[in-house]
Amino acid sequence: MNETSNRPSINFWIFSSLALVWNSMGVLAYISQTFMSQKVLLTLSKAEQHYFINMPAWATATFATAVFAGVFGSIALLFKKRIANLLFSISMISLLIHQFYNFFIQNYMAISGMELILPISTTVIGFFLLWYSSKMSKQGVLN
Repeated sequence: MNETSNRPSINFWIFSSLALVWNSMGVLAYISQTFMSQKVLLTLSKAEQHYFINMPAWATATFATAVFAGVFGSIALLFKKRIANLLFSISMISLLIHQFYNFFIQNYMAISGMELILPISTTVIGFFLLWYSSKMSKQGVLN
């Protein structure tokens, strides 16, 4: 194989950059939830307050792992490193565990009235990034 066949396309750079932006927004969501002030917490409904106050450490850890592994996976993708696939795998597993907690243990949909758009899009994008990093690795773009 010659070296030019492993050069990433413009789509690679677009997807990798968008992945970093998307996962960075996840980190911001995690930070804003984890470090929510008492003043902000009191503006929420009683059910939401209960949800955030009583979230177990393992659920918070899965949220943190999902978003930070996603950011580091995106950075690895931008640097064309094969470890991106492993990081996106860790992110996806953590995301699925956290979604399980939200939907089946806490029933966060009923608590918050949240629509399914964000959880579905997060899962679809997570699977896409996992698939895409695997594809780029098989094509020799990632080393």
